Amino acid sequence: MANQTTDDEVFDFSNTEFTREDLINALNEMVLEYRKLSQKFEEIKAENGCLKNSSVESSIAQLEDSDSLQTELSKLKINNDLLRTKSCEL
Repeated sequence: MANQTTDDEVFDFSNTEFTREDLINALNEMVLEYRKLSQKFEEIKAENGCLKNSSVESSIAQLEDSDSLQTELSKLKINNDLLRTKSCEL
C-alpha cells in the first residue's frame, strides 16, 4: 500500500493517495482478521463452556460425597449413642 510505514498505523480511507485496489486489499485483510478473531472467540467460548460443565459435574460429585459422608456420620452417631446406653445399663 502506498506510504504505509507500520502495521500499527491506522488506515486512513479518506486519503486520496490510496488507490481503489489499496482500499479493497485493506478491507479484505480486515475481513480475514475479523474471521480469525471470531473463530478464536468461538473456540475459547466453547472451551469455557466445557470447563463450566466439568466444574458443575465435579461440584455435584463432591456434594454427593458430602451427603454420603453426612449419612454415614449420622449412622455412627446413632450407633455410638446406642452403645453408650448399653454401656450405662451394664
